[in-house]
Amino acid sequence: MKKMPIDKAEWEGYFDESGHLVKSRDFISSNILDRGLDPAVRSEAWKFLTGYYSWRSSHDERLTVDSVRRKSYQALCNMYDKIQPLLETEHRDFMQVRSFIKYQQGFHEMLLLFQLLVEKEHEVYWLFQFFLQKTEHSCVVNIGVGKNLIMLKAVIAFMDPIFAKHLEGKSRVVQSLFPWFCLFFQQVFKSFDDVWRLWEVFLMGMPCRNFQVIVAYTMLQSVRDQILHENMDGDDILMVSQPARSLVLASDLFPSLTFVKRSHFNVPSYNF
Repeated sequence: MKKMPIDKAEWEGYFDESGHLVKSRDFISSNILDRGLDPAVRSEAWKFLTGYYSWRSSHDERLTVDSVRRKSYQALCNMYDKIQPLLETEHRDFMQVRSFIKYQQGFHEMLLLFQLLVEKEHEVYWLFQFFLQKTEHSCVVNIGVGKNLIMLKAVIAFMDPIFAKHLEGKSRVVQSLFPWFCLFFQQVFKSFDDVWRLWEVFLMGMPCRNFQVIVAYTMLQSVRDQILHENMDGDDILMVSQPARSLVLASDLFPSLTFVKRSHFNVPSYNF
């Protein structure tokens, strides 16, 4: 039976009259992991999950924080207006030297998810920035994506040697899956609610380190037989793994959670 997400009444019950938490952060995180957030709660809850608000803050303290962030954002906008001509010149010169660099489609859509989540410009800016800071181990190309691909390759080799041998025969198949991590699986699912639900789990850092690698492995396993039967390479795997998928918790996220819980599994981190 599908569990009901945390609704507005339950969320408000986590706080006292002054706005301080009356439930532990671990209790709230476990409930979000297990049940998710109702859309009516998401915009407020995400300010805690990303670090926009401190979990220890009161209602009055959060009003102050919001005011400071609004003023800081306006100051950044004013500074940008002054240096915009310089940035445009730097960008043009850079592209002349690095003409082979291409824009990775999807970042605009990624930002759109934050614009739909909250209404005010300064909230969009800070939530997006804090999200990137919390997930840089996964979605920043030169910091996390390469590490995640190496970890994914290691997990496949350990868990499914036959599948690993097939992928090895296709050369850089695993490397071709970098959009999954670069865009944090944003293009994999057809519903924004599905993407938000998945990102909430990642933001909490639960249920284990590098859980995004387990999610990627689970997604590959869901189309494993088709990949082997049709002898697919990297681009084909990307296509078959993400056409109008919907994050059905019973078939996509829950197997990843069950895998972690049963094996007490943590994907090892790699240092470079």
